[in-house]
Amino acid sequence: MGELDFSFLNEYMGQILGGIVSTLLMTALALIPGAILGVVCALARVHGSRNAARIAGFYVEIIRNTPSLIQAFWLFFGLASLGIRLSPFTAAVIALIVNFGAYTGEIIRAGLEATPKGQIEAADCLALSPLQRILYIELPQAFERVYPALVGQSILMMLSTAIMYQISAQELTGVAWLIQSFTFRSFEIYLVVAVLYIIITALMRGLLNGAGLLAFARLRRLRTPL
Repeated sequence: MGELDFSFLNEYMGQILGGIVSTLLMTALALIPGAILGVVCALARVHGSRNAARIAGFYVEIIRNTPSLIQAFWLFFGLASLGIRLSPFTAAVIALIVNFGAYTGEIIRAGLEATPKGQIEAADCLALSPLQRILYIELPQAFERVYPALVGQSILMMLSTAIMYQISAQELTGVAWLIQSFTFRSFEIYLVVAVLYIIITALMRGLLNGAGLLAFARLRRLRTPL
């Protein structure tokens, strides 16, 4: 029975760190644009015109019912066949944004639809415009209501960067695949990568949860009886 051998890590530590940075950068670049896209989709489905709701619904259904890897292939190989060439990293980030936007759109839509009708009626009595009602009443409460689900979806989006090595994006899993092809120490390198993903996930969850506590502290104080 073979023994575990991690001695090769010293030689490839630079590549592993580079893979971690690439994974985190992909996630960071996709997080905010994907969330904005999700908000737009949610608003289109809840408050938009019939055509806008249909377009947003069609987009959401297409993305949620196709594998994210196929979406990355569409962007990287499909656009290249049309003469539009994207780098692997750029195609990966766009694929993550498109995928994240569809899933967060449905999460935020659920939060918007859970807004108490009494608050909407009160906003109308105060003569707030539809935009003011959305910005100051509906969206803040919707985000707080579904924030745990958004954190979970953000973690899943980060983990889905692992498939982007299929289009040659050198994120953490892609780097691990290259290392094992040189060293033939598949078990060791994928064990290390699994531990790294667990650490990244824990840190990311802690950071996002902390940001949520800060962002929604004022709303919680307003709802807390004296």
